[in-house]
Amino acid sequence: MSKAGANFGGTVGWDEQTVIGKRAPRPGELKSESAIAAAQRAGIAIDTSKKYAAGNNKQHEAAKNTAILDRETEELHHERVDKDVARVMQQARIAKEWTQADLARHINEKQQVVNEYEQSKAIPNQQVLSKMERALGVKLRGKDIGQPLNVSIYWISLVVLNHSTKHSTSVFLY
Repeated sequence: MSKAGANFGGTVGWDEQTVIGKRAPRPGELKSESAIAAAQRAGIAIDTSKKYAAGNNKQHEAAKNTAILDRETEELHHERVDKDVARVMQQARIAKEWTQADLARHINEKQQVVNEYEQSKAIPNQQVLSKMERALGVKLRGKDIGQPLNVSIYWISLVVLNHSTKHSTSVFLY
């Protein structure tokens, strides 16, 4: 059988056009006001809904209990750093002659974080407070706020090799 007389099973006649790459029109969203008005005149049912966080890069939906929180009558707020802690923190930093930027560099945080802690605006984070305690050498948590940080006794063994006696010496650091 030759190619000229081959029947490939198609039903396309000579008068029909085949356009490759063009999609068929589908019912979609009415974006312009004139299209919405035309649909209303034609009696088509129109569903309007607000998209959540449209145009924003949101990865999550709103929490399910937001309506419950809206109806809540209690005053809910986050605890902030106590003013006494902020004062002790600032005094310890000044005693070491550090700027806020210096303290931030020592604890590997931003200067803004140190600033918020010293102004009692920050929500307390135990990790940040722990780093500040170690850097400043002052207790910032618990009942002994403002007391020097009682570092546990370090046992340092210095081995002093004396050619004649060969003994070791232990030293305590407080």
